[in-house]
Amino acid sequence: MSKYYYLIAGLPELALEDNKLYCSIADFKREYYPFLSKQDRQLLDLFYLQFDNANVLKLLKDRDAAIDTRGLYSKNELLEEISLMKGGAEVNECGLPSYLAVFLSNYFKDSFDTSVLWDDRLAGLYYAYALKCKNRFMTDWFDFNLTVNNVLVALTARKYKMDVASQIVGDTSVCEALRTSNARDFGLSASIDYWEQLVKAGETDELVEREKRIDQLRWNWLEEHSVFQYFTIERIIVFFQQLSIIERWMPLDKDRGNQMFRSIIAALKDEVQIPEEFR
Repeated sequence: MSKYYYLIAGLPELALEDNKLYCSIADFKREYYPFLSKQDRQLLDLFYLQFDNANVLKLLKDRDAAIDTRGLYSKNELLEEISLMKGGAEVNECGLPSYLAVFLSNYFKDSFDTSVLWDDRLAGLYYAYALKCKNRFMTDWFDFNLTVNNVLVALTARKYKMDVASQIVGDTSVCEALRTSNARDFGLSASIDYWEQLVKAGETDELVEREKRIDQLRWNWLEEHSVFQYFTIERIIVFFQQLSIIERWMPLDKDRGNQMFRSIIAALKDEVQIPEEFR
């Protein structure tokens, strides 16, 4: 396991209330990747792939769409792979990660369950791929976020009397409970120690306040699960995730948050995916 004594010693302390960015997520790759081992860069690549996921969905709808340049792949690279898979190429011939290749193959063969939205299908494949990672801290983090996202979606869907099962992403035991349980707490409050925090967040109608509570929960998880990680890649992962949380808050304000909340509820009622930036 690689140790990053000098690199981590030079990292600044971050706080959720910070209103200035030490560096952006894009800057992080340029500034820190050269100092990381290939194996550790691949771990962090899992986070950047979320932008590629969004870019693929955009380009499938409009090949001229502007993409998020924080992804690992350029627009031309993505378009080439999309064209390749559209032409009937096998999954192992695709130059993208296996889950994206499977998604594109199924997309053009239309072999998915039609009751599940394309965004959710891709999200499910992405989480399944990430949860196979051999780094325990990473898999725990992805599992935690999958649980948080799904519980909040389930609580919102139930609150507005919409179908819960069709909104759930993934195949974990928590996912199954959310899809099938009629219990008030989906039978999960005893096994999820932050259940009450999620319920309180889910009851908050103002999106900005709701997201602050959720990000505080994420921030606390990162701090609590890295107490004994001093100079390892896990400490750099924590810094990266906290940086991404701060970056996400930079353009948000109360008015925009309330507008987004109204659009989320309308989207759920129309069975459209919740915007990616709030998942």
